[in-house]
Amino acid sequence: QIQLVESGGGSVQAGGSLRLSCTGSGHYTTSWFRQTPDKAREFVGGIHWNDSIKYGADSVKARFTISRDNAKNTVYLQMNSLTPEDTATYYCAARRGLQTILSERAPEYDYWGLGTQVSVSS
Repeated sequence: QIQLVESGGGSVQAGGSLRLSCTGSGHYTTSWFRQTPDKAREFVGGIHWNDSIKYGADSVKARFTISRDNAKNTVYLQMNSLTPEDTATYYCAARRGLQTILSERAPEYDYWGLGTQVSVSS
């Protein structure tokens, strides 16, 4: 059993940046998802146990960066050029085992943090 804790959310203006942290994932495959009240949970991106990285929608690929610091047991999501459409609760999730691929499906993740809110104003 692991416990994931997200931090780093907040309120910024459009064009600003935030760095989210997810502590506690060890070397598990760890991904970021985001959700708004009117939408399903969306895969943002993740880092595989073998350190390969995958991003979700094209709208985030050029602006978001995922990284891992093993010494700090933390996975980061650096978000730049934020837009109001990025407003959501951001969750990190970890998956047990040594999967072949990095899944984008939320039900396949075993551990979840409580989320951190990101609000971007225009």
